[in-house]
Amino acid sequence: MTTNPSEAAARSTQRRVAFATIVGTTIEWYDFFIYATAAGLVFAQVFFAPAGESIALLLAFASVGVSFLFRPLGAFLAGHFGDKIGRRPMLVITLILMGASTTLIGVLPTYETAGIAAPVLLLLLRILQGISAGGEWGGAVLMAVEHAPANRRGRAGAFPQLGVPLGMLLASGVTAIMTGWISPGEAFVEWGWRIPFLLSVVLIAVGYMVRRAVEESPVFEEIAQKKQQTRVPIVELFRKHWLLVILAALVFAGNNAAGYMATGGFIPSYATSPAVGLERTDVLVALTFGAAMWFIFTYLAGYLADRIGRKKTYLIGFTVQALAVFPLFWLINTGELGMLYLALGIFTIGLGLSYGPQAAWYSEIFPASVRFSGVSISYALGAILGGAFAPTIAQALINATGSSASVSAYLLVITLLSIGAVLILRDRPGIDLSIHNQAEQEVGATVFDKRRALAFQREA
Repeated sequence: MTTNPSEAAARSTQRRVAFATIVGTTIEWYDFFIYATAAGLVFAQVFFAPAGESIALLLAFASVGVSFLFRPLGAFLAGHFGDKIGRRPMLVITLILMGASTTLIGVLPTYETAGIAAPVLLLLLRILQGISAGGEWGGAVLMAVEHAPANRRGRAGAFPQLGVPLGMLLASGVTAIMTGWISPGEAFVEWGWRIPFLLSVVLIAVGYMVRRAVEESPVFEEIAQKKQQTRVPIVELFRKHWLLVILAALVFAGNNAAGYMATGGFIPSYATSPAVGLERTDVLVALTFGAAMWFIFTYLAGYLADRIGRKKTYLIGFTVQALAVFPLFWLINTGELGMLYLALGIFTIGLGLSYGPQAAWYSEIFPASVRFSGVSISYALGAILGGAFAPTIAQALINATGSSASVSAYLLVITLLSIGAVLILRDRPGIDLSIHNQAEQEVGATVFDKRRALAFQREA
């Protein structure tokens, strides 16, 4: 069977876009997770030590959360300019901003040498990381989804999603090498933690070249050609689609809280605490395994989203997550390394299944003219509601109750909130994403306006 030249060219473009988005998001999230991992292992000692051991750890985790508060700013800026000047320029700008911030953290002075200036500079650079992360994701997923044919959007959208577990795998793997072989013990606290941050320079150079080579989204090219860019996309978004923003944010909140709790800063700190007693390097290697499992089930979720729908895939994922929140800590509390692997393996099944469909579903619920703003802001707000202070809340709950059951209960509540939001949103696989279908995109995204959507379809 011969392949049409135009089809072959389209597939080649889709492969380049998939590669560019996964490379870029992997680098972005390596940078982001390196901070979360270091916060749980060393930042309490080198930046917040004068506050005392317990408070210093809370401050370190809080510094992880501070960046989330600035994600909406990144989402507003990237969404505004992404809907006006294009997806590709914003991908390059956010990548450079993240890389520069991460590299500079690697050369910061500690509290011992610079006093209060050290944690202040750390927080400023973490804020820049948050602005970058808030703007990067929306551009990456739209490049992937808007280039893809309707029947493969779930799989195409899974590629930028895969950058998150890959970034986590890379971050925990590099840190494990540093703690286990290159700078074990006190050497890691003294200088070894800096190396993973400095490696960002090399990664950013690679990501920059890859992203510069990719073509602009065809949907945005059509918008620009027809001069239908919205003058102030954010105002239009909140005027017409505020409910969609809230629901989409709630959908992400449960997944993000679980992600930052289980594979970010809290688990390394908790599992290496005297209460559990596991070795630092062993825990980091286990987290690398968890990230690999997350990667596998994220890609599987993209495939399932094309086969059974985005909504059903989400409901399966969140159900698995809800059932796993208590066993997660029961297994970790045994103090057995094998049980930590089992806990992370089970938990990341739900984590992946409730993350893989997100890019496709978000892209299909927002109209073309405000899509970048819609997906970026929803993602940023969901991150604040979910992962921003999840490690801090978890540590505070442990301090207050002395029991990990309180942390499991917290995760269960936020997972149930996400399930509620999933049930309200409508699945719209196959909807035309181009600007000429803007009118149909404006209706039918929730169960509340299903009747209006059906009436529109009859009129059409």
